[in-house]
Amino acid sequence: MIGYYIHHQGRGHLNRALAIAAELDQPVVGLSSQPRPLGWIGEWIELPRDDEAAEPRDVDAEGRLHWVPLHDSGLRARMARISQWISESSPRLIVVDVSVEVALLARLLGVPVVSVALPGIRADEAHRLGFDISTAIIAAWPQEADGMISGLSAPARRHLSCVGAISRFGSRGGEDRLESGAGAPRRVLLLGGAGGSSLDASMIAAARASTPDWQWTVLGSHGGRWVEDPWPEICAADVVVTHAGQNALADVAAARRPAIVIPESRPHDEQVTTASVLAGSSRWPAIVRWGFPETGWSALLEEASALDGDLWRTWNDGHGAQAAAAVIQRELSDVATCEVA
Repeated sequence: MIGYYIHHQGRGHLNRALAIAAELDQPVVGLSSQPRPLGWIGEWIELPRDDEAAEPRDVDAEGRLHWVPLHDSGLRARMARISQWISESSPRLIVVDVSVEVALLARLLGVPVVSVALPGIRADEAHRLGFDISTAIIAAWPQEADGMISGLSAPARRHLSCVGAISRFGSRGGEDRLESGAGAPRRVLLLGGAGGSSLDASMIAAARASTPDWQWTVLGSHGGRWVEDPWPEICAADVVVTHAGQNALADVAAARRPAIVIPESRPHDEQVTTASVLAGSSRWPAIVRWGFPETGWSALLEEASALDGDLWRTWNDGHGAQAAAAVIQRELSDVATCEVA
């Protein structure tokens, strides 16, 4: 049995966990503040929240950790529940996506940790601690994407496995693509996320009004709707306008759609770093803009639509979840060897 801790912010951590857990050949117990998701096969432990105090105090322990507010009953109950489960179940390994504190707790209790890395600047003491105590680190981007993460120690860098993008839709190479009928307007999909957006409805309305030859669909942003399964809309789009979150990019790459990428502000420059890697190479079919353009949308959409969406195959080859599972299985084999010894 292994544990899999899943951060509750956004949907990317959960979707990645669903894809990886489905590739593992043994029971996986989910631990998260999110309710049990559809499609989770094993046991699910819903953890108390640790972010509901009105005035959290000393949340980062003077910069040594990320989120450990003093005298927070939710934090105390959360860590106690994880500790109880570890004590009762004796997991062979825990995957953490993402929490330095949970990784450290598991390691203090003698459980090997596989951490999932996010892009960005990770040179702070808390990140370095979390990565250094991990036996393996999984990064959901391709080896060719140089510069996606900075600040790792030399030992942590040796433990890093870049497995490629992980999408819950795998990678179908555009096989679900729906072609527009003759004379129909081309389609642009504006893809928002659950992690928050800086866009407002007026900005989107202005872009739509300036491009009458394009049919706009808005999902997840202001003025749009939320859908659990955006795959049909992604496949139907001639161009996808998206933030630079890992989950969104993995899905767009799975569908092989040309993209206009506009990074959102996130801690540790997560999306800015990803967008910089995309902007610095012609390897992938993405145009990067550092803010939502006020003008020039017609030319921008034309430029993007001319890109070859199949170039996303090196970002998402469809095997990221399997490759991540292989890293976890390798670490389990090492654990078994230690147990025998």
